[in-house]
Amino acid sequence: MAPSNPLANWERLGDSFYRKVPIYDAIFDEDIELENYIIAGAPYGGAIALHRDESKPYRFRDAQTTKSSIDIYSCSGKLINRLNWEFGTIRGLGWSDREELLVITEDGTVRRYFGLHGDFTSFSLGNGAEEYGVRGCRFWTSGFVALLSNNQLVAVSNYDEPRPRLLAPCPEGEVSSWSLIPPAYTLSRSVEVLLAVDKTVYLVDPTEAEDKVLQNGPFKHASVSPTGRFVALITAEGKVWVVSSDFQSKYSEYDPESRVTPRTVDWCGDDAVVIAWEDEVHLIGPNGVAARYYRYYYDGTVHVIPEFDGVRLITNDTCEFLHKVTDVTEAIFRLGSTSPASVLLDSVDLLEKKSPKADENIQRIRPSLPEAVDTCVKAAGQEFDTHWQKRLLKAASFGKSVLDLYNSDEFVEMTEKLRVLKAVRDYQIGLPISYEQYMRLTPERLIERLVNRHEYLLAIRISEYLELAADKIYVHWASQKVKVATGDDEAVCKLIVQRLDGKPGISFELIAQTAYDEGRVQLATQLLNHEPRAGKQVPLLLNMEEDEIALDKAIESGDVDLVNYVLLHLKAKLPLASFFRTINTRPMASALVETNARSQDTELLKDLFYQDDRPIDGSNVLLSEALNETDLPRKTERLHLATRLLSDSKDPSVVLQQKLLSEASQLLKVQEALDKDLADRTEFLGLSLNETIFRLIRSGYGKRAQKLQSEFKMPEKTFWWLRLRALVAKRDWGELEDIGKIKKSPIGWEPFYNEILGAGNTKLASVFVPKCTNLPADEKVEMWVKCGMIAKAGEEAFRAKNLNALELLQTRASGPAAAEIDRMINQLRPRK
Repeated sequence: MAPSNPLANWERLGDSFYRKVPIYDAIFDEDIELENYIIAGAPYGGAIALHRDESKPYRFRDAQTTKSSIDIYSCSGKLINRLNWEFGTIRGLGWSDREELLVITEDGTVRRYFGLHGDFTSFSLGNGAEEYGVRGCRFWTSGFVALLSNNQLVAVSNYDEPRPRLLAPCPEGEVSSWSLIPPAYTLSRSVEVLLAVDKTVYLVDPTEAEDKVLQNGPFKHASVSPTGRFVALITAEGKVWVVSSDFQSKYSEYDPESRVTPRTVDWCGDDAVVIAWEDEVHLIGPNGVAARYYRYYYDGTVHVIPEFDGVRLITNDTCEFLHKVTDVTEAIFRLGSTSPASVLLDSVDLLEKKSPKADENIQRIRPSLPEAVDTCVKAAGQEFDTHWQKRLLKAASFGKSVLDLYNSDEFVEMTEKLRVLKAVRDYQIGLPISYEQYMRLTPERLIERLVNRHEYLLAIRISEYLELAADKIYVHWASQKVKVATGDDEAVCKLIVQRLDGKPGISFELIAQTAYDEGRVQLATQLLNHEPRAGKQVPLLLNMEEDEIALDKAIESGDVDLVNYVLLHLKAKLPLASFFRTINTRPMASALVETNARSQDTELLKDLFYQDDRPIDGSNVLLSEALNETDLPRKTERLHLATRLLSDSKDPSVVLQQKLLSEASQLLKVQEALDKDLADRTEFLGLSLNETIFRLIRSGYGKRAQKLQSEFKMPEKTFWWLRLRALVAKRDWGELEDIGKIKKSPIGWEPFYNEILGAGNTKLASVFVPKCTNLPADEKVEMWVKCGMIAKAGEEAFRAKNLNALELLQTRASGPAAAEIDRMINQLRPRK
């Protein structure tokens, strides 16, 4: 039922109004005595963790039957999970903004529970925590600080990569209270701790502990506002101080008129302080004067859970949200308000009564009507009661219908958001998130919270309504189905595949990983067959030791990098023989191994060729190593191994290769002897046969060169070419002239002419022109010309009766040669 009065539960504190909104009732059973429990609530209307306070006495019946546990409830009192606890005394219980439960034990062990259902990771605080013990913890959205019994502070600022580090050394003395300022609100951008020791307060950061020089301690409570601007302190006399976080300004002082120390001191937003005893809550407004506080009384123990925009008040019977009334809400509902938005809301009532005053009101506020519509839309978001949400949206709808031009985007978005908020605030879901909290949390993370509660249907419907991807929801559902399903693997796989058929973006790899973690390897393999991305299949298959399947999947993908990744894994894991057997039946894998081994691992390449019975390829590798080797014994050893490898083969095609290797070994021995014998210490080792003979002839050892030719059966033409070029390089014109006296050359005489001419000896080159009998006359003419013998060229042309050539020579000749050529021309010209 909607309240008859929208101002119900409003309380005025100074210039502001605060209201307490009832959200749920009949939350916890009477058996749960909240005064005996430590309670921690997750931000943004999140889950509540309850743990029995071990310092409180047990009833006899409870002590006998109750096991220690951490119970996780929704704000509506629905039990989400129960974590059995047998891991030591709990010194810290808190939540991250991702609704991860943090549990810190006395010995410094930290457990981070995610997903609300028992999965966790753990790490140790170190830094003396095990030796001195943890005394207490304070949390912010992404980290916490632990206070050790030696007053040392240990900070953790990232749960994904926890690196506990000590803050500055703290002063000795009794710590009466402490609080922290989150890194987002400090100048140093690192967490700062307010530590109340004896009569003063110290501000501790990673580098120093600064004494704020106060005299009214010991301070029994210290609490920092959500934005880190203000600090609330309870003095030794029981008074409440509100000071700036730098302790330079004191804003208010309030006497609660009770000498009983409050149980908690928290902030309601950034403007008011909430002080709670067992069954009494004081709300202190700005400046803390008498007219600016209010007291709430309860039948049982009340627990305060702070939010950035208010506080949740939890008792056995109720869950309430205490917060500051926003300006837009106050402008509409405040008694006597004449704001355009208030008039617009009244006009809706008049319109329903068909009163003509409705139109009069609209005309009166027409200049401010767009503003009034916007205000009603914004105020609708601030209401928890659906009755007033509808009334405000109806007023906005009426107002914008009168306007000629109005952008309705904000109106439409607000209706979408309110539908989502109504769904998650339902008693069965128990997420009493405010509009401001929803905007800061984001729809994606709200859906994530629903998924963690296994509210899959609602999560999917909200995702579809907001047009968000739902693949993570389906994957989470399937992973949970894998964990709890008791049927055979094939049936479970079939069920999951049928349910997820046609859903975009589904990662079967994640579902398969869950199945593998649960020990259901066959199910994991079956699920992976439905994963379309080979890059997602292969790593998990390797973890599951399904090596050959992983290799086949990588080959099917055609991704060379992925195949290489699998091959490297297999090579490191398998014996070499098994590795080769695995790749032998897969040509692509074998080819990749061979290609990589050629440039990176010749030993593997030799083993591969041996395994594949490829002796010629194996011997070529050894021969290449021998050619690159500078040490003679190693070079000889490589050649010997290459020869032996070929001798073991029955393939007739290896005979030539074997002969060549044998000759290479023989040549090395000859070269070694040459290096020892020759006086000039010319180095022959490592040269080819052609280079060896060339160097011998050039060095004047022609007979040794002829002996090598005979031993290695070098073709005569090859030897003559080497001899010619070596003698030309040596400039041994005499021996070349002697050779020219021989009647026949295996390579002809033209090479002699060309090589000698190229070396610049035209006179000797000319000796070989007449011996080139197989050349045409015009070529021989040109050869004589290149030697500078024009007259000889003319004679060659005259013998060939080539008048044209003689005429060309006539233009180039001079002196006696010109006269001789003229004579020859005259002889060949026909007489008239």
